Amino acid sequence: MSCQEQNIRKKNESVPAIFVFGDSIVDTGNNNYIKTIAKCNFPPYGRDFAAGGYKPNGRFSNGLVPSDFIAEIFGVKDILPPYLDPNLQLQELLTGVSFASGGAGYDPLTSKAAGAMSLSDQLDKLGEYQKKIREAVGENRAETIVSKSIYIVCLGSDDIANTYLPFRQSQYDIPSYTDLMASLAFTFLKELYGVGARRIGVVSMPIIGCVPSQRTVEGGINRACSDFENQAAILFNMKLLSQTKLLNKQFPDARIVYLDIYNTLDQVIQNPAQYDFEVVDKGCCGTGIIEASMSCNSLSINTCTDDSNYIFWDSYHPTEKAYKLITSMVLRHKINDFF
Repeated sequence: MSCQEQNIRKKNESVPAIFVFGDSIVDTGNNNYIKTIAKCNFPPYGRDFAAGGYKPNGRFSNGLVPSDFIAEIFGVKDILPPYLDPNLQLQELLTGVSFASGGAGYDPLTSKAAGAMSLSDQLDKLGEYQKKIREAVGENRAETIVSKSIYIVCLGSDDIANTYLPFRQSQYDIPSYTDLMASLAFTFLKELYGVGARRIGVVSMPIIGCVPSQRTVEGGINRACSDFENQAAILFNMKLLSQTKLLNKQFPDARIVYLDIYNTLDQVIQNPAQYDFEVVDKGCCGTGIIEASMSCNSLSINTCTDDSNYIFWDSYHPTEKAYKLITSMVLRHKINDFF
């Protein structure tokens, strides 16, 4: 453990739990327990997941995902379990869970199309969670857990990549659609505050146009990054940052922290050798240009043997190595803002 990590853990001993809301980037297995097209509880997913015996577990990667690294960085625990796991013990509940669902978006239509738990569903699960812990440990301890914990919100990519062009383009241009997304984000963050959350991290949309699948679909014969999707992400992120500033003024007793994953991932993609990566435009699974979720499976031909050289695991989601690096880079400059 580095000196920086030791200082973070020492400072953040007051964080009792981590709660995560969002999509496949931070889903740690909730989609295993619902009817959805967005699943990954089969090989080769999870092949480097040492904590779970090197087997698929519902994380959209070869191993750990940001939810796990966030819990580790804040010194809470090493693995963040999915809330829907029926075998969760009380102690696991008390130190936090992920409510995220692969395929979810700020736009309710995004979640509906994928059969994912919407943000509204995820908030309902938080209410259910709070009731459970109040009954288990009493009002005072439950209140401490609710008010002192870290809440992370991470989604938006699926709205642009999967919902806008096929379903929303006839109703909205990109400025008005990102207005809708930002408004829905604002409402959700206010609702989180309303149920007791006071330390909230809001993750920006990543550089979605540079993930392998979007290079394939939108990047032409050379599979360049999709400028359309990247510009949409930049526009949304500007609005999301503005909303977090507004909420901090509206709720001075809260700490709502904007976490910039867009520029962080872009930095890694533009300078792969600096971060010990070789492949930036393909995923490890199969051909690496289109496979994700159900199409990344044990029959996928040409899946790489050494995913440590790859930024992306499948055509949409980073590898454990990339997730760990990016999560650390993003949080290291923002950790004090939560307190």
